[in-house]
Amino acid sequence: MTRNLCITAIDGQTGFLIAELLLKEAKFAKQINSITGLALNPSNPKCKELESLGAKIVPHHPGRERQMVKTLKEVGCDTICVIPPAHKDKVDITIELCEAAKKAGVQNVLLISAAGCDYAERDKQPRLREFIDIENIVLSSKGDPSVELGHSPCVIRAGFYAENLLLYTQQAQLEGTLPLPIGENHKFAPVALGDIAHVAAHVLAGKGKHGFDDRHRGQMMVVTGPMLCAGKELAEAASQAVGQKMEFENISEREAKRVLHAQADIDDSEKEYLLEYYSLVREGKTNYVATTAFHDVTGEQPTQPSEFFRMYSHELRPKKKVKTDNSA
Repeated sequence: MTRNLCITAIDGQTGFLIAELLLKEAKFAKQINSITGLALNPSNPKCKELESLGAKIVPHHPGRERQMVKTLKEVGCDTICVIPPAHKDKVDITIELCEAAKKAGVQNVLLISAAGCDYAERDKQPRLREFIDIENIVLSSKGDPSVELGHSPCVIRAGFYAENLLLYTQQAQLEGTLPLPIGENHKFAPVALGDIAHVAAHVLAGKGKHGFDDRHRGQMMVVTGPMLCAGKELAEAASQAVGQKMEFENISEREAKRVLHAQADIDDSEKEYLLEYYSLVREGKTNYVATTAFHDVTGEQPTQPSEFFRMYSHELRPKKKVKTDNSA
């Protein structure tokens, strides 16, 4: 059984990590015949790196569904990993990709969605809620026997990426603070992006008589980090990792917007998503962990917050002020 895989938004961090893992780790690579990456920005250095590992990079031009159908057919794509891009037109781009995959006869589809989308309210957290619309498009194919795309679906609802906390390295280094608009009491369970890539790699490389491995096929996998953390607990985990005192600062949403605008080199739609997720935390809608899928799929345990912060301790460690001697 061949496995010619296409990964969308491969120039983003999620797509890149999934592809890199599949190409580099032998237990996955031997199950994959080819990897084609669809890139909104094919000049991104990530694309060059993946090409050097053996992936084929194809420019993705939204609004040209017919061309996308042709591309998927030309590369013999039988499996697609759909990653909604960090883009203001995320829903339209993803719907177009799914329609093209249907017309190209793609059999297996893995969607990377977002945990919390089912708790989001359309008028208060529209960027989060749109993941429900995307899931509906993917899963609706299951009920259509004439469409091969509905034959072997899987959805991973990824929790809040712990890497988003690195957007506040400036405050961590200069002030020894972790400023987040999440309130004082409610908790959430950040997940390392590498853990999501690990689950996705197992699904995409897994094979069964109907497409994906029967243990994964048809699954809705919610994957968060293993530890519920309030702001103070996150700061404590960061303190242990960097070996210096870090403090949580509960900031207002207005200040959080200013910080993201000044420091985060990400799409505006992604900033809106982050702010909406923080609002879910404040509403108490993220007080849960979901690690069963991670353990069942990988046989391992997900990354603890302290372990995550240790991996990035050089970026978070507060910079000591240099003492000057003015007595000379």
